[in-house]
Amino acid sequence: MSIAIGEVISVKGTSIVVELYEESNKETLFYDGEKFNGVSIQEFVLIRRGFKDIVARVQGEYLDERIKDQENNCYIRKVELVPIGFFQYSEFKEGIKHLPMIRDVAYLMSDKQVRSVFGEGDDSFVVGKTLKEELPVSLPWSKLFNTHIGVFGNTGSGKSNTLTNLYTTLFRNKLNNFNDKSHFVVIDFNGEYTGNQLVADGNFKKVYKLNTRANDGEKFPLSEDVFWDEEVFGILFKATENTQKPFLKRIVTGRDKYKGYDDSLTNYVKSTLRRALTSTSQKKEFVDLIREVAEIIGAERLEELTTKMGWFGKDGTGKLFVSINNVQDYLSGGDNDPAYNRRFKAYVDAIVVGQLSPFSELKLRINVQLLSDLISGYVQFDHIQPLLKRVEASLTTLDRVFSVGGELPADKLLSVISLRKTNQEIKKVLPLLLAKYYYGSHKLKVINESPPKHTFHLIIDEAHNILSMQSNRESENWKDYRLELFEEIIKEGRKFGFFLTLSSQRPADISPTIMSQLHNFFIHRLVNDRDLMLLENTISSLDNLSRQMIPNLSKGCSIVTGTSFDIPMVVQFDEMPEGSKPDSDDVDIADLWK
Repeated sequence: MSIAIGEVISVKGTSIVVELYEESNKETLFYDGEKFNGVSIQEFVLIRRGFKDIVARVQGEYLDERIKDQENNCYIRKVELVPIGFFQYSEFKEGIKHLPMIRDVAYLMSDKQVRSVFGEGDDSFVVGKTLKEELPVSLPWSKLFNTHIGVFGNTGSGKSNTLTNLYTTLFRNKLNNFNDKSHFVVIDFNGEYTGNQLVADGNFKKVYKLNTRANDGEKFPLSEDVFWDEEVFGILFKATENTQKPFLKRIVTGRDKYKGYDDSLTNYVKSTLRRALTSTSQKKEFVDLIREVAEIIGAERLEELTTKMGWFGKDGTGKLFVSINNVQDYLSGGDNDPAYNRRFKAYVDAIVVGQLSPFSELKLRINVQLLSDLISGYVQFDHIQPLLKRVEASLTTLDRVFSVGGELPADKLLSVISLRKTNQEIKKVLPLLLAKYYYGSHKLKVINESPPKHTFHLIIDEAHNILSMQSNRESENWKDYRLELFEEIIKEGRKFGFFLTLSSQRPADISPTIMSQLHNFFIHRLVNDRDLMLLENTISSLDNLSRQMIPNLSKGCSIVTGTSFDIPMVVQFDEMPEGSKPDSDDVDIADLWK
């Protein structure tokens, strides 16, 4: 038996009032060798109802006046409780099943009983202490890491330390138990996890430090199937719906149709150039396109010859000519055009397209396809030209961070992709391509496994950068495609063992669909009303008292709640030691300005 502290005097719905005994106001008590915390806000109280032990949490307290006689009054202390569960055969069960009655006796709970309320976790998975009781918190890792997780908090609130603590503790305890059954990828916008964080052993960790400012940076390997996709191209190059997207689709479809044939690209280039130079409906844009194609494939003689080409005519009609020694040779068109046979045929027939990088191949195919479409009259040059400019601007940057069609990404337990030195375009595009690649490849791996025998964990730090609905700098098509992909992952990924962990300063900026599908939350200090309102509408397990604490939480303190936890917990997470903490410390101005 424990220490009796009072009796129930009121039960209204789930609101319980207990009148405390006068001697029950101690902060800490010891009984039979066990420690008991006194009654205060957020503490737990046990109410005995027959053979049932009901667990309730203190929500408030007040003093009530009691009149002894006409001259002497005294005040009695009363506390308001909310039931959260009950003990059944010494095991805590969450949920309201039993309610007390008037005059039922309330008791203090020992540290052992309180610890069982918070859940019996693996003692090796301790990440901090409960704020009020200062009891070690061991999270239920087996129920936590097969869910979608959200870590939220304002800058400086300790969310990066919490994220690091969670996965460092996981890897420290389970590193040798994964056995190639799980893979973890961190999309690191600020380069906080490129050192010894999470996993110090290089045999288990691969870091990709991408850089769009130099040509000698690391590149992330990307499969051809992910890169050669008309939807991806449409998004990358901001293609218009009615003209430019169908144009890109023809490029991808044509490549897929003939890529299995020998010399298919060489034959395609030669036939298109021949058609352009012998066309009876020539266009002045042919000159620049032929010169661009010749430059890409390294046909120097043909490229040199195009510098001597010109256009004679006006109002869109006319002829191409080549001027050699001040003699103009006009291309009149037709299969037996004498000017073509004299000046161009030998150079075109000698074309051999060698090994090109995927980006050069894409550039070549775009120019050849445009040339072919202009010959056939499918498109107008003015409609496609803006796309060419965007492709030209993007390919240099993409070539600096991606290696397409070569080796697969490193088969390590943990991969960290640092975007610290990349521009805004890559910070938008790369997470989308990574998610598309990893989600597609993982689904193929586990398609015949039920339940999945392999898991994939995608960890996105500063997730508001790519999951926001508020960005005005991108087109609606891009925003819709990006959000639809991640919404599909978070809604369907659990079936395939694909889990997301999101960390963000602004949960209100993230898609409501994504927020509503998160299972577990680690909430640090948030002060914005929109963020607080979103949490109130999204997290059903967050009680009023815990919600009121969010704007005033100290650094490193987090409210932990979700499907893996019986009740919300207020946890002070342990600070990671030097060498393991994320590279996100505040600047020490006092030391800097000495």
